[in-house]
Amino acid sequence: MFKQLKNIDSAFQHVKRFSIFIVISCALICAGCLLFSYKLIIEAQGRIHILYNGKVLEAVAASRQQNMPVELRDHIKTFHQYFFNLDPDEKAIQSGISKALYLADESAKRAYENLKEAGYYNNLIAANISQELEVDSIRLDVDAQPYTFVCYATQKLVRSSSTTFRKLVTQGEVRILKTQTDNNPHGFLIQRWETLVNSDIKDKSDQL
Repeated sequence: MFKQLKNIDSAFQHVKRFSIFIVISCALICAGCLLFSYKLIIEAQGRIHILYNGKVLEAVAASRQQNMPVELRDHIKTFHQYFFNLDPDEKAIQSGISKALYLADESAKRAYENLKEAGYYNNLIAANISQELEVDSIRLDVDAQPYTFVCYATQKLVRSSSTTFRKLVTQGEVRILKTQTDNNPHGFLIQRWETLVNSDIKDKSDQL
């Protein structure tokens, strides 16, 4: 009889251990399924679909921090092009400068007023000079806010008789704004902006 009881007790222990094993296995499988499902949901949220020319294209959404250097460089480039791309027309100049001043603080406005008081824009109009700017490179430090930058660019001044090229180097800081608007789509603001270098690099006569 004792032997039978012992066998029953041993069988009970086996069943108990097996049941515990089953419960733990089920818990692990459920946890794995939950983690896998969560991962799939996160990946699905990071994908967006765009309708282009009647076709549905899949795109992957990225965090703003990942795109920060690209957005900063585009903001800096756009500001410089608005500020320095000038045609010999008062309304065109005012339009470009107005757009540029939405992207920077009073340091850019001060630079504009200094050029205006010096008669720079009147001289462009009087001499029918078109000014174009090509941004060569932008050195950017994104380790700490506000983000500092140095912009290297080439100016092209086109006259009826000649074309002058000028080297332009500016520096400043960029801080993040709380809002983004149509006038400032990136939501950045350039501050403490100043020109370091603005000098002729070559001059060539046009062959007419």
